[in-house]
Amino acid sequence: MWKLHMAFVALLLSQAALVQDAAAQDAPNPYSTIDNHFQMPAGRVVGSTAGITIDRDGSSVWAFERCGGNNCIGSNAAPVLKFDASGKLVASFGANLFVRPHGVHVDRDGNVWVTDQEGHQVVKMTPQGQVLMTLGKKGVAGDGLDVFNAPSAVFVAPDGSIFIGDGHGGTTNARMLKFTKDGTFIKTWGKRGIGPGDFETPHGIAMDSQGRLFVADRGNNRVQIFDQDGKFLAEWKQFGRPSGIFIRNDMLYIADHQSDPKTNPGFTKGIRIGSVKDGKVTAFIPDKPDGTQEGVAVDAQGNVYGSLTGGPTGAVGGAALKKYVRR
Repeated sequence: MWKLHMAFVALLLSQAALVQDAAAQDAPNPYSTIDNHFQMPAGRVVGSTAGITIDRDGSSVWAFERCGGNNCIGSNAAPVLKFDASGKLVASFGANLFVRPHGVHVDRDGNVWVTDQEGHQVVKMTPQGQVLMTLGKKGVAGDGLDVFNAPSAVFVAPDGSIFIGDGHGGTTNARMLKFTKDGTFIKTWGKRGIGPGDFETPHGIAMDSQGRLFVADRGNNRVQIFDQDGKFLAEWKQFGRPSGIFIRNDMLYIADHQSDPKTNPGFTKGIRIGSVKDGKVTAFIPDKPDGTQEGVAVDAQGNVYGSLTGGPTGAVGGAALKKYVRR
C-alpha cells in the first residue's frame, strides 16, 4: 500500500512538472527587441559573448566578448567592454590577457570579475582594467584547490565571499568553490552527476535577497539552489536549460540557448522570467533564428540585455548584444 501511495505521489508530481513546463513555454512576451542599441567602433565587431552584466550604477552594461571571434588567441582586441545607458562604448580593456572569455560579474565595489574558460583562471580587475587578483594558474587545468578546469562563472557575495562555478562539460570539472574576499580557499562541493548537488556544467551563478545561491546547472537542464555553505535546497527545471542567470529585485532571468527536442524536450530557446519566491515563469522572450542567446542581465529600469554566442550552428556571424524593453 505504501509503495502504491508513493507511486501515486510521484505521478502527481510528474504531472505537475509537465503542467509547469507547459506554462513556462506559454508565458507571454511583454518585451520589444532593440537590435542596434550597442555601438561598436568602426571596424570592430562583437564576437561570441557568453558574459554580460550590469555595472553597480544600475544602467551601464559590461560584456566579456571573444575579441570579435570565438576566442582571443592572436588578437590584440580588448574583450572587456563597458557601454553606458545610451549604448555608447565608454571603456575597453583586457587585450592579450585572456584565451576564451566566458563569465563576467561586477561586485558591490564596482570591481570587474571575469572567468577565462580555456586560460583556467578567474581575474578581478578595477573598472579601469588594473588586475587586482588572479585565482588559478594560467594555462594549467586541474582539480586541485588552487587550479581550475574551464571555470564558467564567478559571483561575489555582499560580504565579499567569492563563489566560482568550475567546469564547462566534457572532461572538465563539475564543482562549486568558495573563497574569502582575499582569495583564501574555504570549501568546494559537487561532482559530475545528476543527483542533488551534482553538476554537469555549472554555467552561471546569481544570488537572491535571502542570500541563496542559484546555480545554472546547464547540462542537467535545471537551476540548483543552495545556501552559502553549499547545502542543497531545491532544483527547478521549469526555466529550461540555463546558460545565463541573473537576479534583480528577486526576479529570476534565465537565458536558455540550447533547448531543443533532443537536448531538452518540451522547451525552446529564449529568456524565461519568474519570481525566486515561487518559481513560476511569468514571461518568455523567445530567441530569434539569427543567434543563440547565452547571457542575460537586467538594469535598474527593468530593461533586459542578452548576449549571443553565435548563429543556430554556433557560427560567429550570429554573435550580438541585444536590448529588450517593456512594451
